[in-house]
Amino acid sequence: MRVTPGSRREALAWDGSSLRAWVRAPAREGEANAALIALVARYLGIRRYQVSIVHGAAAREKVLALEGLTLEEVQRRLGHTP
Repeated sequence: MRVTPGSRREALAWDGSSLRAWVRAPAREGEANAALIALVARYLGIRRYQVSIVHGAAAREKVLALEGLTLEEVQRRLGHTP
């Protein structure tokens, strides 16, 4: 997943086979990461504790773990047809 911090909008969208996220929070002291977790949880209809950053906490490219959801369920909830 590619994340753009400091954006004018907050959104989550497919870019080919991967996700892109835009968050308003700046990339400092974990603010953008917290905003990303809240955004993903909101879009998927899950709790924030079910979303965690596995890799890339200090980078724009991140790998997330989603507790209790399969890839197919994530794709369905976000309207992606592979």
